Amino acid sequence: MLDFSVTFFITIINVLVLYFILKRILFKPVSGFMLERSKKISEAVEQAEKDKNEAKALLDQYEKQLETVDAQAEEIIKSARVHSEEEAEQIKADALKQAQAIIAAARVKTEGERAAAAALFRVEAAALVTQAAAKLLKRELSGAEQLRYAAQALNEMEQHV
Repeated sequence: MLDFSVTFFITIINVLVLYFILKRILFKPVSGFMLERSKKISEAVEQAEKDKNEAKALLDQYEKQLETVDAQAEEIIKSARVHSEEEAEQIKADALKQAQAIIAAARVKTEGERAAAAALFRVEAAALVTQAAAKLLKRELSGAEQLRYAAQALNEMEQHV
């Protein structure tokens, strides 16, 4: 049958002793190291998941803020456009008022110049009429006669004009 020798039993004892020594010295620290490493990896995965969720929440928050900022920018642009249109209308109205004031001043000035020119014309016409009357009558007219002829000539001119 089988022949078991003493070496066989010694070898089994040696293997068992070596197993317990290795278990004590090597397997426990290695399994402890592996267990600790496994915990660190699972913690790192959990932390990465938390960071991912926080990043997603921040991204959602920033997108909402961006939408709000876009809406505010559109509102600011709309308000600026309305304000600029109002200001343009005000500038046009002011320019129209100034133009009307300039036109009115020019009319007043023109009317004054026309009146002055008409008065000068009357004086010169009266002088010409008196000179013509004097030549026709071949004599010098007195001051009262000059005034009478001048007034009569001016009345006739005003009736024709």
